[in-house]
Amino acid sequence: MKDLWPALGWRDEGSHRRHRPATNALTECYSSPSSSSSSSSTSKATQTDHKTKKKADKQSSLDDPAFVQGYRAAYATIYDRHDYAAAVEQLKALGHDDNADVANLIGYSYRKLGDYKLSQVWYERALKTDPNHVLTWQYYGLWQIEQGNRDQAQYHLNRIAAICGTGCAQYRSLAAALDQAPGTGLVY
Repeated sequence: MKDLWPALGWRDEGSHRRHRPATNALTECYSSPSSSSSSSSTSKATQTDHKTKKKADKQSSLDDPAFVQGYRAAYATIYDRHDYAAAVEQLKALGHDDNADVANLIGYSYRKLGDYKLSQVWYERALKTDPNHVLTWQYYGLWQIEQGNRDQAQYHLNRIAAICGTGCAQYRSLAAALDQAPGTGLVY
């Protein structure tokens, strides 16, 4: 499943994403030939299975200009201003804590604030929502390194490789962090 950032017109550059003008409609992000989980002729709007409901919830957040604007503002608060406490409040105010992108950024912000327990809770929430959320696997892997759990970080690296291969930015970033000697004092 694709994440929210491509829908917002952002692209991979290193360990986090950078903004670029969107070239396609936000709603096109989640449409793919393999997205249907039912062979029934019932329309997606009337399907009641859990997977379809989650997808519909993500779609509705992409259609909400207030959500998109709030997410972009929180993103800027994190990556441009490094005001992690304010970003947590902005992200929670969006009312989409069950969105993997939102939960991941909340986890990232708590990690940057040094609250590793809350960070872990939010990373796990993001992965529960979307087990293939590559950025969460990367950030949670960096969390593992900071905690001294190099074996767990390696597991996260293997998950990233299974999802997007060894050439994606998230794999390269976590692999580079794992290549550093333990105890070097690096903070990611």
